[in-house]
Amino acid sequence: MEYKRIPLFGIEIDPLRMPEAVEMLQGWLTNERSPTARYVVTPNVDHTVLLQSSAPLRAAYHDADVVLADGWPVVMASRLLGKPLPERVTGSDLVPALFAGAQNKAPLKTFLLGAAPGVAQRAAVNIHRQYENVQVVSTYSPPLGFENDTAENNNILSRIAEVEPDLLIIGLGAPKQETWIHRYRHQVAAKVAICAGATIDFLAGEKKRAPRWMQRTGLEWAFRIGTDPKRLLGRYAKDAVIFPQLFFQELAKPYAHRPGFSK
Repeated sequence: MEYKRIPLFGIEIDPLRMPEAVEMLQGWLTNERSPTARYVVTPNVDHTVLLQSSAPLRAAYHDADVVLADGWPVVMASRLLGKPLPERVTGSDLVPALFAGAQNKAPLKTFLLGAAPGVAQRAAVNIHRQYENVQVVSTYSPPLGFENDTAENNNILSRIAEVEPDLLIIGLGAPKQETWIHRYRHQVAAKVAICAGATIDFLAGEKKRAPRWMQRTGLEWAFRIGTDPKRLLGRYAKDAVIFPQLFFQELAKPYAHRPGFSK
């Protein structure tokens, strides 16, 4: 699959539609294991803001095998800047699409890492009920602060190595999930890892996604604030101030450096 990554907000994004992303990941999932796990990140507005001040997150994005635009504002900004991304590809849509694509193939061994205790187990039940060819071989909810505990990180790596999943779904929240897989990608015994945010919660029915029409019209943020205002209102307010500044900084770059424009 030949294409050029699109530089935007200090990172490079893969201009892939959902079917293309699924096809690429399915190829990796059916190939022999490599010494290093391939991993996927999905930047939205909040990630874009965090990237500006977090060197570890920038490093994780730099080394990611696939970078897919999650947020509609990121996609719209790319088009206004003359670097059009074809569509929004969220982790919460990508994971079910991979599960659906696993039908009539070898069983897709999957490990769910993250979410609150008990949530991943409920997600596993729902996955097994809906996708006959997906095997959730293990789940684990790490304790708070695990990322700073060497013994606990070794425990997680051992749990993954014990079952050798094809696919690792990481639902630890940003930037923790991205920096964790970047740090341990050479030790994670999985073919592909996806930093998937709240996807495990959605699969478990623990949280609801916005109606499809809100997702398509870029209003999912409003639904999410309404369902979790204590956690998200402050974050979204900050992003609403900083992201436009980042857009105008990008806009101010010389036209020659922006595909689609010429002097």
